[in-house]
Amino acid sequence: MKRQLLVVLCLLTASIGFSQKKSELFAQIEELKTDLQDTQQQLAETKRKVSSSEAKAETLEVENVGLRDANATLLKNLSSFSELSKKNSENVNKTLAALERKEKQLSVLNEMIASNDSTAIVLLTKVKQTLGEDANADVSEGAIIISNSLTNLFGSDTSTDLTDTGKAWLTNVSKVIIANPTLKTEIEGLNITGEFGVTLDQTASVSKELIGTLNVPAGALNVSVKDGNFKEGIVIKLQPDHKGFYNRAKERLTKGL
Repeated sequence: MKRQLLVVLCLLTASIGFSQKKSELFAQIEELKTDLQDTQQQLAETKRKVSSSEAKAETLEVENVGLRDANATLLKNLSSFSELSKKNSENVNKTLAALERKEKQLSVLNEMIASNDSTAIVLLTKVKQTLGEDANADVSEGAIIISNSLTNLFGSDTSTDLTDTGKAWLTNVSKVIIANPTLKTEIEGLNITGEFGVTLDQTASVSKELIGTLNVPAGALNVSVKDGNFKEGIVIKLQPDHKGFYNRAKERLTKGL
């Protein structure tokens, strides 16, 4: 009897111990399930973060490639701009140098023209001293213009014989011509009637007096007649040597003097 009771007690004790262990096991299982859920949630959150980071990394990589391309384009443009700026600077310098040469050439021409005009004014003063202050003399386009009426020279507009007054006037004119051998002299007859034959004979008489009587070199004189446009008379032009002036100007411009 006692032995049976002891067996029952042992079984009861074992049953109670097993029940406690089973409860603990279930509790551990629930705890593991909870830990597993937490771990799965953390894993999912980590995956989301990793995915987001990867997406951001891809975006940054794309932006980085774009920035590199933009920088390369900018550097290329800067290089092109620098080259263009250099060429523009060279062109500006060439233009300025050309302008400086042109200004120097213009200065040379202005200087020579001014010198020629000054010479003409000085010569005009000498002409008036030779012919008298009442002489009809002036400067036009760098030439000395001396004129006299047909009445003073020939006594009438149809005569071809010089008067004493005309001969005296031509004597003084010859002095001016001989004293200025570098000037070209032109005897110009002006006519208002259209009878150029008479005018030509009158200019020939003047030329003959200057060359044959007053010893003016024949090569220094040219004779012409034209319509005087309401003016008649004899005009004597003492003109500078335009060809010589041109050659001197060309030489100075070539040498840059």
